[in-house]
Amino acid sequence: MTLKLGHLALASALLLSTAAIAQEAPPGYGAPITLDTAKKIIAAAEAEAKKNNFSMVITILDTGANAVAMERMDGTQLGSIDVAAAKAATAVKFKRATKVMQDAVAAGGEGLRFLSMPVITVEGGELLISGGKIIGSIGVSGGSSAQDGQIARVGVAALGK
Repeated sequence: MTLKLGHLALASALLLSTAAIAQEAPPGYGAPITLDTAKKIIAAAEAEAKKNNFSMVITILDTGANAVAMERMDGTQLGSIDVAAAKAATAVKFKRATKVMQDAVAAGGEGLRFLSMPVITVEGGELLISGGKIIGSIGVSGGSSAQDGQIARVGVAALGK
């Protein structure tokens, strides 16, 4: 019996170490995003929003979750100003896109722990990564969470151009 429990403990340890290896650590923080880069990202995101007839707020934060740039398109509800900033802050502070938290809450169980944290658990907050380091984040609000995420990812893609 002791031998079987020992094997079970060893198998459990191997599974846990394999899971730890498979889980990629988030990138570290780098130098904060510049205003020029933030403007480029906002321009790309705004162009995509206009193309889809979305009215949105687009916010760029630096690595310390400080505002670098924000744009509210004409007609966007005022509440989206705070929501876009909160999405960007959640992404940069917790080193992950807000969609990760949205999906975790939707799955229930342990994912519901996010509801007790000071985070936004809806899509639209994304990390901005350059040279393998987090340089800031983008938060978008004004449409559905899927629309906000779409526009945020276009902004992220503009970073690499």
